[in-house]
Amino acid sequence: MSTPVYGGAQQPALPAESAERAALYRKLAWRIVPFLFLAFIVAYIDRVNVSFAKLQMLTDLSLSETVYGAGAGVFFFGYFIFEVPSNIALHRVGARVWIARIMVTWSIVSCLTMFVSGATSFYVLRFLLGVAEAGFFPGIVLYLSSWFPSNRRSQIIALFMAAIPVSGAIGGPLSGYIMQQLAGVNGLPGWKWLFLIEGIASLVVGIAAFFILQDKIESVSWLDKDEKALLAADLAADAQTRAHQTVGGAFANPKVWLLGLLYFCIAMGNYGLVFWLPTMIRSSGVVSVANIGLLSAVPSLISAVAMILIARHADKHDERRKHVAVCALLGAAGMLASVLLGTHVWLSMAALVVAAIGINSIAPVFWGIPTALMGGVGAAAAIAVINCTGNLAGFVSPYVIGFLKDTTGTLLPGMIVLACALVLAAVIVMAMPAARKKTA
Repeated sequence: MSTPVYGGAQQPALPAESAERAALYRKLAWRIVPFLFLAFIVAYIDRVNVSFAKLQMLTDLSLSETVYGAGAGVFFFGYFIFEVPSNIALHRVGARVWIARIMVTWSIVSCLTMFVSGATSFYVLRFLLGVAEAGFFPGIVLYLSSWFPSNRRSQIIALFMAAIPVSGAIGGPLSGYIMQQLAGVNGLPGWKWLFLIEGIASLVVGIAAFFILQDKIESVSWLDKDEKALLAADLAADAQTRAHQTVGGAFANPKVWLLGLLYFCIAMGNYGLVFWLPTMIRSSGVVSVANIGLLSAVPSLISAVAMILIARHADKHDERRKHVAVCALLGAAGMLASVLLGTHVWLSMAALVVAAIGINSIAPVFWGIPTALMGGVGAAAAIAVINCTGNLAGFVSPYVIGFLKDTTGTLLPGMIVLACALVLAAVIVMAMPAARKKTA
C-alpha cells in the first residue's frame, strides 16, 4: 500500500464520502474545534502581547531593543526544554487533564509578568512562561489526530490555527485599548494591566478545558453508537498508513530532524511577523497605540480566511510541498516589501497583508505532513521534537532583529534575514521526496 509523505499523488484508498460520514465530521468539527480555537487565541495573545507591552515597557524600564528581543525569545528556551516531556505526559494522562494544567500554569505566569522591573526579571518570567506553555500546541495537534483521519486533518488544523491571525485581530485592538485606557489607573502603567487582564482570561479558559475536553471516543455522549463505530473504523484505517515507533525511534529518525529544520525556517518568519508587527506599523508613521492595534488586525483577519482556503486546497489535491513553498516565498516577499515601502502607510500595510497570508498559511499545511507519517507514542515525541526545534526560531528571530535594529537603526537587515529563512524553507520542502512507499 502506498501512503503520502510530503503530498505526492500516491494516497491510499480512502473511505467513500457519504452523507453519514460528512455529517459525522461536521459534528466533530463543531464540537471539538471551537473550544480549542478559543484556547489557542488566549494562548497566543499571552505569548505575543509582549510585542504591544514593548511600546510602553521599554521606556518605563529603560530596556534596549536587544533586551526586548532576547526576552521575547527566551520564552522558547523553556518551551524547547520541556516540550517533549510535556507531550509524552499528555499522551499518557490524557488531553483533558494535561491541557488544563498547561493553561492554568501559564496564565499564572502571564499575570506575574506585570511585576517585571528590569532585564533579569523579564528574562526569568518569559522563560517560565515557555516552561508553562510547553506541550500545548503539539499536544493539540496530537489530540486532533486522534479524532480526524489524515485526509481531513489539514483543514481541521487550519481551522484551529486560524486562531493565530484571529488572536492578532482581537489581541491587537484589545491590547491597544487596555494600554491606552487603563494607563495610570490605580497607579499602574497600561502594560501592567495588559498582562494582568489577558492572563486572567487564560485562567478562565484553562479551568473550562478540564470540564469540556474528552480523551476517548467511548467517553463522549454526543456521538451515538453508529457514529462511534464509523469514526473508530476511519481512524483504524488511517492508523495503518502511519509508522508506529518508539520515543527513541522518533529521536533517531532523520526525517523528524529535517522536518524540524524546515519548521525552524518557517517559524523564523512567523515570529518575526508577530513580535515586530506593531513596531513596523509604528515605523510607517502611525503614532497612536490604539490605532496601531486596530491596523494590526487587518493582515490578521485577511490571512485567517486565506489560510483556511489554502489548507482546503492542499487537502483536496493531496499536495503539500508546493503549497508550503509558495506560501514561504509570498511571506519573504511581503516582509521585505513592508520595510522597503515603510514610509508609505498603506503600501506598507498591503505588503504586510501579503506577508501574513503567506506566513500564516504555511503551518496548517505543514502539520499535515508529520501527522500523516507517524502514530503512537513515537508520534507524540516526533511532533514535539519538530515543534520545539522549529520554535527555537522564536528566540533567534526576535533577538537577531532586535540586535540588528539596535546596530543599524533600521528593520531592513532583520527582514532580509527572515526572508532568507523563508526562501530556505521553500528550497528544503521542494527538495523532499513527494512520497514514499510502504508495504502493508
